[in-house]
Amino acid sequence: MATHSAPDSSEPPQPAERGDPPPALPPESELEARSAAMHDDPRFHELRSRLLRFVVPASIAFFAWYVLYVLMSAYARGVMSTQVVGSVNIALIFGLLQFVTTFGIAILYSRYTNRRYDPLADELRDELEGQPAVPGARKGDDE
Repeated sequence: MATHSAPDSSEPPQPAERGDPPPALPPESELEARSAAMHDDPRFHELRSRLLRFVVPASIAFFAWYVLYVLMSAYARGVMSTQVVGSVNIALIFGLLQFVTTFGIAILYSRYTNRRYDPLADELRDELEGQPAVPGARKGDDE
């Protein structure tokens, strides 16, 4: 059984005790340290707020639209069963509009992120990975 004792004063001092710089971190630890530091970067906070500016209102709007559809289907059956054309009623139109809304939000999200989110995200990622940032260039663009 091993016992722990106080360090022997005859042992050579450790690098931190001699005033030497700390040993270099391995690449994984260095990336983790840069990632942790990135969370304090104001550009990272701006990136998160840009994402939330779209996601939160779009999610609330879609959820409200969906809840309206469900509530009307449950409590306004007379309105929902109103025939519009042939056997097509308002409930069917509302249901199909759910799909249209889903694809519309996906398209708007894609356009929004391409304009407002991706350029800053690419810049921060390149900085984090240690690559020089090229303004206006996106990963995968070959010239």
